[in-house]
Amino acid sequence: MSTSTLTETPAERARARKAVVAASLGNALEWYDIVLFGFMASTITAVFYPGTSLASTLMTWATFGITFVVRPLGAVLIGNYSDRHGRKAALSLTILLMTLGVFIIVVLPGASVLGIWAAVILAIARIIQGISAGGEFGSATAFLTENAKRGKGFYASWQVATQGVAMFMAAGISWLLTSTLSTEALQSWGWRLAFAIGLLIGPVGWYIRSKMTDTPEFEAVTPEKSPVRTLLSHHLGRLATAFLIIAMATISVYLITYLPQFAVRNLHLPAWAAFPGAVVAGVITLVGSPFVGMLADKVGPTTIMIPAAIAGVIAGPPIFLLLTNNPSILMLTICEIIVGIFMCFYFAPMPALLSDFFPTVVRGSGMTISYAFGVAIFGGFAPLILSWLVGVTNVLTVPGFYYSALCLLSLIAVIVARKVFAQR
Repeated sequence: MSTSTLTETPAERARARKAVVAASLGNALEWYDIVLFGFMASTITAVFYPGTSLASTLMTWATFGITFVVRPLGAVLIGNYSDRHGRKAALSLTILLMTLGVFIIVVLPGASVLGIWAAVILAIARIIQGISAGGEFGSATAFLTENAKRGKGFYASWQVATQGVAMFMAAGISWLLTSTLSTEALQSWGWRLAFAIGLLIGPVGWYIRSKMTDTPEFEAVTPEKSPVRTLLSHHLGRLATAFLIIAMATISVYLITYLPQFAVRNLHLPAWAAFPGAVVAGVITLVGSPFVGMLADKVGPTTIMIPAAIAGVIAGPPIFLLLTNNPSILMLTICEIIVGIFMCFYFAPMPALLSDFFPTVVRGSGMTISYAFGVAIFGGFAPLILSWLVGVTNVLTVPGFYYSALCLLSLIAVIVARKVFAQR
């Protein structure tokens, strides 16, 4: 039965809204840190990997990507924990780990003080964050949808809307610091201030999450002894399909974080040039996602995601062709806004689709594992892969083809979800 036909009491509606706040704060912290690292990549390179060579840039993006290598480990551990001990327990754990990782980064001296150990400790902090992030999406999405008696698409879309908040904040703060501070001040303390602002979210988010009770759907089932084993033995096809569905959503996010360094390094635009478009893309995601979520409740997530994926397949190469042929701040802003619109219409319905994809007893594991592997393979290393491809081919439009290829994978997977697994 469609959730839109169910009645909802005021108490149930209030519970669902509290779940949005509890889930969104941790999600915002996770994505603020991820996006900020991308926007601050040039400064982080100077602080931890001094030099102007391609190798220094690749080391920064490798550090960025290391969180995605360990995400699957976090997904298995925390997803299994979520399905055995509850969504609340898993969410409290993820926000504590993420806060610890951000704290280490804020206080960590650079290479000028610690030498190579600065890069080693930075990698450890990113590993802690990666384990946390591996369990966050699935646990938070399950928490949102299982607390919502109706309008699951709307409530789940706040997972994406808060990513818009994170992108808006990260881009806005990076823009402000980059445009007002000297290079010396930015490398000395400015970048630390940017991360410290995100650190303030952690204690508040943990407190709110600790005061929530677990979801009615989870409390109504008997947990599996080994949710991951059940998932792999009975739902492997769904897991593989969900993994491919995630490709377009994650590449859209990381393409926006990659564009600043791409524009500075290859198009010779000023350092702040990419931030206006990222700010607007963040606003579009924040404002648009709940409306797309409500639309998904009426027509079904796949009805919205399929056209969005088709648009991504078609638009990838032309976006970068326009940008490289017209290297200006205006064109860069337009390109980021276009990717932001694609992200909003594809990503916003996706959490509800994935939540409905898996039974309650393996929902946490199913979503965390598929999302962690999808983000690790298709998103986290995208800046590293794209930097390497541009460097070895000297073809500045190659990111557009990479984007289109991943959109095509997702398009096929969404069609499979609709035709084979009967998802709306």
